[in-house]
Amino acid sequence: MFGRYRRPEPDAIEVIIGPQGSFQGDLRCTASIRVDGTVTGGHIETPANVILTEGAQVTCDIRARTVSIRGVFRGTIDADRVELLGGCQVYGALNVLSFFMDENVLLRAELNIRGAESKPVAALPAPDATADPAPKPSSSIPIVDPPSSSGRSMGGISPGRAPAEG
Repeated sequence: MFGRYRRPEPDAIEVIIGPQGSFQGDLRCTASIRVDGTVTGGHIETPANVILTEGAQVTCDIRARTVSIRGVFRGTIDADRVELLGGCQVYGALNVLSFFMDENVLLRAELNIRGAESKPVAALPAPDATADPAPKPSSSIPIVDPPSSSGRSMGGISPGRAPAEG
C-alpha cells in the first residue's frame, strides 16, 4: 500500500484506440491498452494495464491489473489497482485490492476493496421487550448533607434518609 507503484512504460502499451477511434465489442490481449477514444459494449480484458485518457468515453466492463482513468467510464472494473485521476467521471462498480483517488473526481460507483478475509460480526442480542428501558435509581447511594452556613456539616452522611433538621 505504501510502496512505490510503477506506472506502465509508454513503450509497453501495444493497443491504442486513438481519439478519433471507436470500438464496440470484446477486446482481449496480453499487453497494456490505452483508450483515447470511445469503447462501447463488451469487455476489455488484459493481465496488464488499461489507461483511459482525458478524451476517453468508455462504457463496458474492464478486467486488468491496473486501471487508470482520466476520462469518463461507465461499467464494472475488476482490478488489482484503480487510479481515479483528476477530472475523471466514474459510474458503476469498482472491485479492487488497492484504490487511489485524486482531487476533482466524480465517483458514482459502488466501491468494493478486497483485502484480508473478513470475519463475521457477532449479532447483538435482541432487546428484551419486557425489560424497562429506564434505569432505576439505586437506594445504596448515600445522601450527603450540605454544609451549614458555618461551614460545618449538619449530620454527615445518612444513607437513604433526608438530612436532620436542626
